[in-house]
Amino acid sequence: MSGNMNITLKVWRQKNTSDKGRFETYQVPGVSPDMSFLEMFDVLNERLVAEGKEVPIAFDHDCREGICGMCSLFINGRPHGPNDGVTTCQLHMRSFKDGDVIVVEPWRAAAFPVIKDLAVDRSSFDRIMSAGGFISVNTGNAQDANNLPIGKEIADEAFEAATCIGCGACVAACKNSSAMLFVGAKVSQFALLPQGQPERKQRALAMVNQMDAEGFGACTNTGACSAECPKEIPLTVIARLNREYLGAEFCGK
Repeated sequence: MSGNMNITLKVWRQKNTSDKGRFETYQVPGVSPDMSFLEMFDVLNERLVAEGKEVPIAFDHDCREGICGMCSLFINGRPHGPNDGVTTCQLHMRSFKDGDVIVVEPWRAAAFPVIKDLAVDRSSFDRIMSAGGFISVNTGNAQDANNLPIGKEIADEAFEAATCIGCGACVAACKNSSAMLFVGAKVSQFALLPQGQPERKQRALAMVNQMDAEGFGACTNTGACSAECPKEIPLTVIARLNREYLGAEFCGK
């Protein structure tokens, strides 16, 4: 695509968690197709600061390389926008057309309260991880890889689960705001490997119980979470989470 575009943004503005919030409309002319979505927001914010008319739009970002999961924006009804397998920071304006109207919202979930504008509090994910998403037992010094053989299929599954960046797109996509894909990925990455075995049952119970305590909803079984996941985490991690939890619950902790 050649030539710059004129874009209309309808952006959710909310002063704080208790504010009702509303949509505000902004015209953004001269947008380069090579800009990332966040760079386009940077340009808009620079203009707002220069004009001194409005407070810049608050949004989360950090690495801008699709690694940290901070860029949690709901764009035209989809987490991270119209493209599959990318985060918002990896979304470029060439995915839109000149004259497009783009609606931008924060994640909508009771467990992700809005801090300001498009930034939400995702510390509920941190508390789930603190409940059991780690290995605390002493498994000894690192061994030579050949001394701890792991089948390639199992290693691949564990690595696939570990690619979850905890962005919360799965929660935003689910009509029940379920965090099952996130928790399933974090449980799976350890349940599949030898190092995760000593605390396997305790981990599943603790993380699921914390997930429920945070107010996330039940799984809808629609698959929207996996479809919108920027790292394309498969639904199989949810099936594994269910097995891990039931096994721990009914076979003893």
